[in-house]
Amino acid sequence: MRRVVLPVAVLLVAGCGSEPSGPQDVLVEAGPQEVRVPPSQECIDGELQRFSGRPPLVEVSPDTTIRLTVPDSVAEQGWGVQVYDDQLQQRLGIVDVERGQAVLEEIDTSDVVPAAFYLVVVEDTGEACEGLSGAWPVGFLRAGGDQTGPATEAPPVP
Repeated sequence: MRRVVLPVAVLLVAGCGSEPSGPQDVLVEAGPQEVRVPPSQECIDGELQRFSGRPPLVEVSPDTTIRLTVPDSVAEQGWGVQVYDDQLQQRLGIVDVERGQAVLEEIDTSDVVPAAFYLVVVEDTGEACEGLSGAWPVGFLRAGGDQTGPATEAPPVP
């Protein structure tokens, strides 16, 4: 009996040491839900790239922990979370994250006063894109809340 080992070896070599190119998503978990959030903007190879599309909107229960997981490159650069109203117009707060930390589990869906709100994961600024950085917006609608109309684009983030 002859074994075929080549495909497994090829798969192992193909996945070794390669970092994905292009924009990377942030993983958002709230209760049993998992949502991959694409960036609205990101600095790629020294160029600021803006992406179109609506931020995802997640319906959540009160008192649910929100877990945010960023790519390793964002954790190394440093990042934080900006809290916005349901129109992405008024910043309500900021949550700082320690540099090198890839996961944040300190935000609860009942921490924010309006029932509809956005969290924007914001990468710390670097010199490569003249003070602009990556941003990953995600909207939340807490049970019993109302949202009058989500914004279609996240605001540029310094």
